[in-house]
Amino acid sequence: NFNNKIWNAFRLIKGWQVDEQAEAPDISRLAVRWFESILNKTAAEIADLFTKYRLSEALMAVYKLFWDEFSSWYLEMIKPAYGLAIDGVTYRATLSFFDKLLKLLHPFMPFITEELWQQMYERKEGESIMVSLLAPNAEVDETFINQFEITKEIIGNVRTLRLQKNITSKETLELQVIGHHPVEALNAVIIKMCNLSAIVITDTKAEGASAFMVGTTEFAVPLSNSIDPKAEIARMEAELKHKEGFLQGI
Repeated sequence: NFNNKIWNAFRLIKGWQVDEQAEAPDISRLAVRWFESILNKTAAEIADLFTKYRLSEALMAVYKLFWDEFSSWYLEMIKPAYGLAIDGVTYRATLSFFDKLLKLLHPFMPFITEELWQQMYERKEGESIMVSLLAPNAEVDETFINQFEITKEIIGNVRTLRLQKNITSKETLELQVIGHHPVEALNAVIIKMCNLSAIVITDTKAEGASAFMVGTTEFAVPLSNSIDPKAEIARMEAELKHKEGFLQGI
């Protein structure tokens, strides 16, 4: 449930070792830039919804922000590899984001947010999240948010392809971009979240590659070394049999 999601995110963040000498990797810098914008944008939307007494919509907005954008995307992007420390800049940004998320959640979930807020840092006697002010909303980079949505769609397509072709997440893949790459600046995000060996811009996709479209751009993943032909034929035959049975039942 949602309480567990919040608690587990807190435990994950507070459990990281921090290396103040380490430089923030590209993906972490991109993730911080993106989440700061999406957080500021959503906080402004929630404030507007409160003024209009649309409380259920405000709750759903902060729920989606925490569950989808923060937990499923942001934390996965910045999470250090097993046994490694996180850089100090990214860690402090993450604590700041979590603090603001708790404040946005507090009107709906007062008890867990107060408890976690108290545990984040050593607080003075009498301090409470109830009277802790939200920082003023900063600028929102709508262009970057839109670019990130394209990036998420690319990642989603590659992950779907892995599921369809029974390719494990541990196996690296190559991603081909046919023609213009719309979000080349976000390659670091795509590479980590898809476990890619490389992103190659080319005029023609490899023979036998599985392709998908994002907007007007075609992407392809060469699969000649990743698929067992017999297993793929068996999968397709089973899918065909299922669809034939469905049609017969109409």
